[in-house]
Amino acid sequence: MDTRHEVQEFLTALRGRITPEKAGLTVFGGERRVPGLRREEVAQLAGVSTAYYTRMERGDLGGVSESVLYALVNALQLTDAESQHLFDLARAATGPRRPARTKQDTRLSPQITQLMETMRDVPAVALSKLGDPLGSNPLCRALLPHLFPTDAAPVNTARYLFLDPRSRDFYPDWDAVARESVSAMRLLAGHDPSDRQLAALVGELATRSTEFRTWWGSHTVRTHSTGTKRINHPVVGEMTLSYQTLTLQNVANVRLATYLAEAGTPSADALDLLRSWAATPLPADPHQQTA
Repeated sequence: MDTRHEVQEFLTALRGRITPEKAGLTVFGGERRVPGLRREEVAQLAGVSTAYYTRMERGDLGGVSESVLYALVNALQLTDAESQHLFDLARAATGPRRPARTKQDTRLSPQITQLMETMRDVPAVALSKLGDPLGSNPLCRALLPHLFPTDAAPVNTARYLFLDPRSRDFYPDWDAVARESVSAMRLLAGHDPSDRQLAALVGELATRSTEFRTWWGSHTVRTHSTGTKRINHPVVGEMTLSYQTLTLQNVANVRLATYLAEAGTPSADALDLLRSWAATPLPADPHQQTA
């Protein structure tokens, strides 16, 4: 991925969303040709020259100091995720260019696989950084049936969201869920622009999905380690589940996602029904990746 182009579009999008009033600037009459801040206004807020900020917005973050980056964070009112993305982009621009990375073989330890299997009452799935299911327990396979077809390998979560029409019925709030997926991939792109797997996935989705292509171009970045999701399950109907995403310290770039329903709610009843349904012997997951 082109880091300079990424920086240019990211900073331009951030500048365009902040009005002078929101930034605390006094506006004197006259027609403004941009919806957000002008470059000279961002430079003023960050305490740098207009020429220096213009250089940065054109994609050149090489050698930019941390103090200037933090000044941009304050001037553009960035969230923690956006700040992380900016620093990742600066690091990629300043450091030596890494060779393009090929696919890495990520495998789960037997202990992690056993842990998920013993979590019989909690849907659990181990995901790669790109959203490929690496392992799961029976209740999770019952909860997310489209990700785990019986006659094929598990489906990448982003491909499911953007390329499988069933995802729009499965997630009543499909737009929000899909946008979260795009913003998570944006963070990955800033952290490692040379990731060949990520570039291939982005290229595929941008080619085949108008929504992905549009949202990818918006440069929105957020972290989504916890929250709630509404699910319209084909067997037990609608549920609202909270999710937690945990990082596995002993397995690089793998996260464990779990789902829970609030006790005493219709969603809890539906999940109990799903547990009973999933207790019927099912085929073992033939694609579980263990060391």
